[in-house]
Amino acid sequence: MSASALAGAAALAGSVRQLAAQAGAAILGVYHSGDPGATRKQDDSPLTAADLAAHRIICSGLAALTPDIPVLSEEAADIPFAVRSGWSRYWLVDPLDGTREFLSRNGEFTVNIALVEHRRPVLGVVHVPVTGVDYWGIPGQGSWRAGGATQQALPIRVSEGVGPVLRVVGSRSHRGASLDAFLERLGPHAMVPMGSSLKFCVLAEGLADVYPRLGPTSEWDTAAAQAVVEGAGGRVLRLDGQPLDYNSKPELLNPDFIVFGPDGIDWLALLRP
Repeated sequence: MSASALAGAAALAGSVRQLAAQAGAAILGVYHSGDPGATRKQDDSPLTAADLAAHRIICSGLAALTPDIPVLSEEAADIPFAVRSGWSRYWLVDPLDGTREFLSRNGEFTVNIALVEHRRPVLGVVHVPVTGVDYWGIPGQGSWRAGGATQQALPIRVSEGVGPVLRVVGSRSHRGASLDAFLERLGPHAMVPMGSSLKFCVLAEGLADVYPRLGPTSEWDTAAAQAVVEGAGGRVLRLDGQPLDYNSKPELLNPDFIVFGPDGIDWLALLRP
């Protein structure tokens, strides 16, 4: 990426961070109101007033920021594949990732905004409303963290090696026999359950070694955080060893995948029975 292109990407990331923070403020307004306005979608997943408020803010903001780039949001995902398959560049948004965590009031929910080009995330912003922390990444260029006690943007990097006890992050809301089998093959480890795309972000900071996802996720759940991990030097791979990609099939569900920082272990082999 040229210096001018990098500067443009950095400026775009700054604008998207502001937009994510606005959505986060709206989410917190609902969070602290005591009335989430919760309903159920057709797939029985929860939907709250916070999801919808954040969706409206982000979609209108992106339309103003980049009117030539289409937006695919979890809360407006009924765009036919025949239409979106023609997109070489688009925004992929999860206005409130971790709605179950939001309803559980544990603070582990995020706002995810990714720019996808040719099926790969090229820019991702993850905002954590409760702490005010932002993570953002540009694969091939770097990833950063700011907010909370540290307002200055600080570069983040995945761990370069593993210690005697491997650090694993996993879903707080989803766990199954396949994950348990992986953990048994892994040997000594510390397992930390966590909600939303925060799992990717703590790995991008070097605070975890691996995140195996052996269960359903949607494309909007992962794209922004994948950009953060890849910008920080980590990898997000399907179980066939190929990078997780986007908008390549009619359904918007991801296959199983694994996220890792250190390269010293054959993580994929550990996933095979």
